[in-house]
Amino acid sequence: MISTPFLPVPPPRYGGTELVVWELVEGLAEAGHEVVLFTAGPSQVRVAVEVRRRFAETVWPPDPYIEVEHAAWAIGEVIADGTFDVMHVHCAAALPLSCFVDVPMVYTLHHERVEPMTAMYARHPAVQLVAISHRQRELLPELDGVSVVWHGLEPNRYPLGPGGGAPVFLGRLAREKGVHSALDAAERAGVPLTVAGQPHWKDEGYFNAEVEPRMRLRAEAVRWVGEVAHVEKVPLLGQAPAFLFPIDWEEPFGLVMIEAMLCGTPVLALGRGAAPEVIEPGVTGWICEDVDTMAERLRALCEGRTVWDRARCRARAVERFGRHRMAREYVEVYERALMKARWQTPMARIGDGLGAHPTAGDGVDVGAASL
Repeated sequence: MISTPFLPVPPPRYGGTELVVWELVEGLAEAGHEVVLFTAGPSQVRVAVEVRRRFAETVWPPDPYIEVEHAAWAIGEVIADGTFDVMHVHCAAALPLSCFVDVPMVYTLHHERVEPMTAMYARHPAVQLVAISHRQRELLPELDGVSVVWHGLEPNRYPLGPGGGAPVFLGRLAREKGVHSALDAAERAGVPLTVAGQPHWKDEGYFNAEVEPRMRLRAEAVRWVGEVAHVEKVPLLGQAPAFLFPIDWEEPFGLVMIEAMLCGTPVLALGRGAAPEVIEPGVTGWICEDVDTMAERLRALCEGRTVWDRARCRARAVERFGRHRMAREYVEVYERALMKARWQTPMARIGDGLGAHPTAGDGVDVGAASL
């Protein structure tokens, strides 16, 4: 399992990719698989998993040169070791190196569509690609053979919460995450809002122009708590009557949605990205047409006019988004990658890396059964 060199596994605060890697590593190990984690910094796992590091400290903000060195080191370790069946990578810099190693490579797409990266993926059809939602896969029509595996979490780390507190927005304070819309929805509903998260270096202009003035205007009703660790996050989500997810982009998945659902908290989202396939209306939340609709739903929940079954919400989230389901489906992907590798010659893999294009007809949807 080759993670990124940017954040530890698991991440102390921000870091969806690294959190998923941690959950998957532990889920696979608990299922009896032997896993070696290639990571950076103070990464730790609770089960018997070997951890290898190139860098003693993680590097943030992301540095592409560090990523290349990390990926090359990890691939070199795989080649030298000679005992691995499959390598599952989560950093794109590893893909061009796939033609130098006989071990099948699986790669999870954790990001939105980026044209140069999409073109690179097409040049490496020997790599088994995995999308994290059906919507993400739909937006990559030129890539063949892409499996779909939804994210999963360990439910016991997200106990059922009582509700009764303030609604919550939790995430990066960026335009595409829609924190300004969450603030507007709370204002129109006449309810308080807890905001958890920080702007990244590239989001500071947006934050200063759109977010900070809104928070200042409702200073008595908006509580900004910054980035939160897991022990702080769970009570916020568990005490919230609703979690606001007004995304303004094609969110590939939205891990925080299932964190809220596992705590029994309904998710109110705008209908972009993976939100419509993650949320079951009336069971784990609602898809809202716009900010005004979100405000109406929010007001009804906060005033008790909409009765919410938190236990039912959690139970459905456990059923659909537990990490053992994710681990099981990734094992199916690994088996598929092994079968695919059996008929690929070394020269074919090298040709793929130098510009061959994918062939049609080798797609299978692992995640479809979860629908």
